[in-house]
Amino acid sequence: MPHLILEHSANVSDVADIAGLVAVLHQAALATGIAPLDALRTRAAQRDIYAVGDQHPKNGFIAVTARLGAGRVEADKQRLIAALMAALSDALGEAQDTLMLSVEYQEIDPTFRINKNNLRSVIAERNTGHEGEEHGG
Repeated sequence: MPHLILEHSANVSDVADIAGLVAVLHQAALATGIAPLDALRTRAAQRDIYAVGDQHPKNGFIAVTARLGAGRVEADKQRLIAALMAALSDALGEAQDTLMLSVEYQEIDPTFRINKNNLRSVIAERNTGHEGEEHGG
């Protein structure tokens, strides 16, 4: 159920590889062991209309939201957001000088969520060399 959402101002695309940032964040989350491979979804959303600080054209933002199901201890939540911030900051290097960066953890309430996917079994099949036998692929 983990979701990583990298929301960013449009000007970030001028100084950073967004697809690369998505990949870096995805791997950082996996490396913590908190987010399972068969459930992690990482994506980016560009915001074309925004105002940051004094509205200088170089000002921008990246806001990473980690949304995970209930049941994780506080230490794991802190470890995840710290790992994501470190990975983001390292990947950006000097490009972050005029960017506001944030990472936030949000817990998903299972009472108000319906979820359906078969990716767990598909990944297991891929790992055993039987991909597509049951799912028509």
